[in-house]
Amino acid sequence: MKLPEKTIERLSEYRRTLLDCLAKGKTHIYSHEIATLHHNTPVQVRRDLMLIGYSSIKKRGYDAQELVDVIGKLIDHPNGLNVAVIGMGNLGRAITTFFTGKRAKLNVVATFDIDENKVNKVISGVKCFHIRDFQSVIEKHDIRIAIITTPSHTANTISKLLVNAKIKGILNFTTTPLNVPENVFLEEYNMITSMEKVAYFVKQFDTK
Repeated sequence: MKLPEKTIERLSEYRRTLLDCLAKGKTHIYSHEIATLHHNTPVQVRRDLMLIGYSSIKKRGYDAQELVDVIGKLIDHPNGLNVAVIGMGNLGRAITTFFTGKRAKLNVVATFDIDENKVNKVISGVKCFHIRDFQSVIEKHDIRIAIITTPSHTANTISKLLVNAKIKGILNFTTTPLNVPENVFLEEYNMITSMEKVAYFVKQFDTK
């Protein structure tokens, strides 16, 4: 089943909320509760869940664990996927630390840098390798996804390296837009753009 990107984003957010509920001992949740937490509408929540074939709502609402399992079967790779972080500056270290252990089916197993002072260091249980060893490490650990946090001027070179190594998913945190083949999924996140978006709406509030 191939779903729109926005639907996948919302399902991931729903799962995060459901896991939080379960951690707090809450076993059931209504669509309007999910909608409120995600600034959404109950209709949208129900539509998203019906789209993945789930409509098993009971008097107490959705069974949180059951819904987590349903979303997991759709989003997660059955065998899990290994991830590499390219660039171990402040952002790369923060992402590695934050993401390690967050999802059982997504594992950060290697990081890379050109700085000899960072090579062989271990952050959150993940070893840093020199970028020259990229191909062999990718093959050894069967890495399928890479996160780019290098300086922007190196992003295109790094992306070509990733494509040549048969990486199938790239998350780009640099400010340089990338071009990749159709068989590679690219997600680009620009923090400056996000901040300018926030600033624009703050300006709108100030002019009311």
